[in-house]
Amino acid sequence: MIPGVDRRFGWLWAAYAVSSYGTWLGFGAFSLIAVVVLDAGPAQVSALSAAGLAVGAVVALPLGHWVEFRGKRRVMVAMDLVRFAALASVPVAFVLGWLTFGQLVVVAVVAAAAKIAFNAASGAFLKTLLSREDLLVANSRLESTMWSASVVGPPLGGLAIGVLGPVVTVVADAVSYLLSAVFVRAIGGGEPPAARNAARLRPTDLLDGWRDILAHRPLRRLFLNVVFFNGLVMATEPLLAVLLLGRLGFTPWQYGLVFALPCVGGLVGARLARRLVPRFGQWAVLRVAGALRVCWPFWLAFVQPGLPGIVLVVVVQFGLVTCCAVFNPVVATYRLEHIAPDRVARTLTAWSVSTSAAIAVLTALWGLLAAAVGLREAVAAAGVLLLFTGLSGKP
Repeated sequence: MIPGVDRRFGWLWAAYAVSSYGTWLGFGAFSLIAVVVLDAGPAQVSALSAAGLAVGAVVALPLGHWVEFRGKRRVMVAMDLVRFAALASVPVAFVLGWLTFGQLVVVAVVAAAAKIAFNAASGAFLKTLLSREDLLVANSRLESTMWSASVVGPPLGGLAIGVLGPVVTVVADAVSYLLSAVFVRAIGGGEPPAARNAARLRPTDLLDGWRDILAHRPLRRLFLNVVFFNGLVMATEPLLAVLLLGRLGFTPWQYGLVFALPCVGGLVGARLARRLVPRFGQWAVLRVAGALRVCWPFWLAFVQPGLPGIVLVVVVQFGLVTCCAVFNPVVATYRLEHIAPDRVARTLTAWSVSTSAAIAVLTALWGLLAAAVGLREAVAAAGVLLLFTGLSGKP
């Protein structure tokens, strides 16, 4: 695949890119629609976000076993079409005057579950598509694509909403999944036959992915690290929104800038990852990048109004994003290398379900903590706990 990109991976990369840009164009669209169109309050908006993650994770739980025994490209196409249909129902209902808060919750749940199933299938397919030597380069390119979308998408999405109305980015997001399905279909060629499942699904089979993770010591350490790190970082996101926009008087464009601009660090980190691993080794890069990324969030508790606050958030977020962009593709590669080919979908599903559930639970807990002790104190508490999630020692 190096230096010329394999044609089949190129189509998979294109599918990932178009859906990533669609997702980031529509970032925050449901919350905006809930507030502007449906007059939802803060509690309802928080519930909408948490329900999409938590209930979507529960719905996705049996999908890992189902994906394992299906053709992975067919699953990816099906999940893209499910997401297209779910998201497209929102602008249709809006135009007809039928849109309700309940519909937004259902769409959020369906989209979250389909995303987990799609990611499990794409990870399993990627493992069969590329050689072991090419996995890190591929994962780094996917990582850099995601971060580039996060730089461009939200500002363009905000502009589009301001000009064309609150549901326009949902339309763009829906169309992106339709295009992704077309690109996945265009991959062509064959894939190894899916594992055969002779027995009926038993309740205990739903735990297969976790068994595989917990039985493998290095994977278990990475799993716990990622779940708690992502959960604690994302738990402070709504608190920072309230702190910056409400207490400190940041304008919406300033708020978007301080979180979009540092995503350039994602491009830097993703490129560094594929250069550092051949020189220092996988675990050394994971250990150092994992330790560095936990040092940044604590300082967000000290943000101040005006230019000093903007500079602090940009610097902290740039450091955090850069370290995460080094860490993430190396973790993704390590997972694929150490999971048995016939168990990839189940294991990746278990990983995604756990991460989504942790984010939902910790977000709710940190909302209660902020109400009890204050916004800055809750952000600082998450920052302190993050310091204990670094990796150390040998695999």
